[in-house]
Amino acid sequence: MLDCLGCNLLNTIIYIMGVSGCGKTTIGNLLSKQTGYPFFDGDQFHPSVNIEKMAAGIPLNDEDRIPWLNSIKDFAEKKVLKNSIIIACSALKQTYRDILTNIPKANCRFILLHGEAAVLHQRLQNRVGHFMQANLLESQLNILETPTNALVIPIDQTPTKIVAQIIEKLPITLSMQEFGLIGLGVMGKSLSRNFANKGIKLSLYNRFVKNKEEKVAELFITEFPELSDAKAFEDLVAFVQSLSLPRKIMLMVHAGEATDDLIHQLIPLLDKGDVLIDGGNAYYLDTEKRINLLKKWGIHFIGSGVSGGEEGALKGPSIMPGGSIEGYQLIQPFFEKIAATNNKGIKCCNYIGAGGAGHFVKMVHNGIEYAEMQLLAELVQFLKITGGFTNDLIALLLQPFLQTEKTSYLLEITIQILQKKWKEAYLVDQILDNAGNKGTGSWTTIEAAKWGIPIPTLTAALNARFMSSMWEERRQAAAALLTSNQKQPVDIDSVMAAYQLCRIINHHQGFQLIETVSKQQGWNINLSELAQTWTAGCIIRSKLMEEIVSLIGQSNNLLMHPIIVQNFNQSVDSLKQMLAAALSNELPMDCFSASAQYLFGYKQASSGASLIQAQRDFFGAHTYQLKEDPKGPFYHTNWQSA
Repeated sequence: MLDCLGCNLLNTIIYIMGVSGCGKTTIGNLLSKQTGYPFFDGDQFHPSVNIEKMAAGIPLNDEDRIPWLNSIKDFAEKKVLKNSIIIACSALKQTYRDILTNIPKANCRFILLHGEAAVLHQRLQNRVGHFMQANLLESQLNILETPTNALVIPIDQTPTKIVAQIIEKLPITLSMQEFGLIGLGVMGKSLSRNFANKGIKLSLYNRFVKNKEEKVAELFITEFPELSDAKAFEDLVAFVQSLSLPRKIMLMVHAGEATDDLIHQLIPLLDKGDVLIDGGNAYYLDTEKRINLLKKWGIHFIGSGVSGGEEGALKGPSIMPGGSIEGYQLIQPFFEKIAATNNKGIKCCNYIGAGGAGHFVKMVHNGIEYAEMQLLAELVQFLKITGGFTNDLIALLLQPFLQTEKTSYLLEITIQILQKKWKEAYLVDQILDNAGNKGTGSWTTIEAAKWGIPIPTLTAALNARFMSSMWEERRQAAAALLTSNQKQPVDIDSVMAAYQLCRIINHHQGFQLIETVSKQQGWNINLSELAQTWTAGCIIRSKLMEEIVSLIGQSNNLLMHPIIVQNFNQSVDSLKQMLAAALSNELPMDCFSASAQYLFGYKQASSGASLIQAQRDFFGAHTYQLKEDPKGPFYHTNWQSA
């Protein structure tokens, strides 16, 4: 009669016992894969003197086995505090089992694998590379004392059937969850529902803060039917123990200190081979530090960009994982299930590269996003101020472009926003013009400066947000300083041509930054595959991005592709006319202007930098090179001599 084998299994030691050749290691490993409980082979605890003795064909006695059994017991006592475990150990006598069960805080259960002597002897003869000699089988059978409270399983059947019988007696083992998620903010909740809708069994953890965050995971699960198989936790230890091995845990918490604190709490609870995924907007160098920290513990760390906002997270985001390739391979099936699918049927989830590559490209993605949003804001302001158009008319004028190469997710939502009314007025005009900034835009600009890559369009978008935060000063200045506004005819096709030109320049700057840093860091990022990851699910998805997949695959320099060159030559006059009209109306056009200046600087064969080099040499003897030999020697001139 088996004594409640499944009781309190979260704190259980399952001993797979029996004589040599019965299949303890095979069954233990298979049971571990089915349940998620770590498996340990008792043979690994034998001292060398025992191994030498058995290898010589000499049976062990009690004096040999007692220290070995105590070593297993001590190890199990520590491990079981963290998780239920499986141990293969012959445990032939009741006195041996008494030692193994002398662990007050654990339920110790035995599964005896029973077989006929002839079958066991044949197995031992066929076994290669094990120290246990076949002639020792008889001595083991002679001292075997069948326990009265063990589950006895005959070995004359396949390992799969044996494990199935064990699981039948241990139904709770099948309740192990496949994937864990920590942090139930907006994105965490949407991702959880996405995972659940794809049939993935989840464990969800949210911290407990009295009178502020209580039963968050539990209440969330009751709210949505798709989460019926999910488990809620406020205790981190229980959350970790609920997951099958290797554990796969996604962190959706605030970047920085909060992430580090959580990682340090998790480290002692995890096992070698587990995977931690940071799905927040983390700084890529912080991600690399965390990778190195967790590598010491044998834990895989993935820094993954996730783009798409609340709706994208729910219906299918763009996912940019980087870090341990071995770790990514463990989570790849889960990520590909929830990722967006583009119009070619390709999943928008792609391994970006080692280290912090995933979070780096997400950072640049956000920089491009800032500029895409700012270009649309400037375009709408231009049509309002210069053309005198209303929101409804602007939406009407923009609508046809959704069917052209200029279409994008951001253009689509801009049209919807312009038409939304509240209290009989346009809602967008009632919103305080103070744009938020969560940090990724600033990081992009800082990184570009560090690596010497010009990204003026992206930086202009960031500065425009900083300027927007000065809304009180701006209102005071508007009242004190005169502004000249002159309505002018506006050609919407010309405006949109200039807009598309600036968008291409914006994307070029972002991809140039990624390519440069990728080479320096040895990430080997495939820009075409990255662009494809951004064709669905993410905020910057667009027809242009779909075109970039092939264009940048042919030439990493997007601006010099023949198709783009033709576009520039046809659209540059539209951009100049638009900026001239904006200037006459004293209308700031941060990203349009920055894009134009980048383009003009990029195509200027001879620049004013010659004078700067001369100035540097004049006051600092910094030297210079000559145009006739740009890779030749450096010169210094005494500029004040006659």
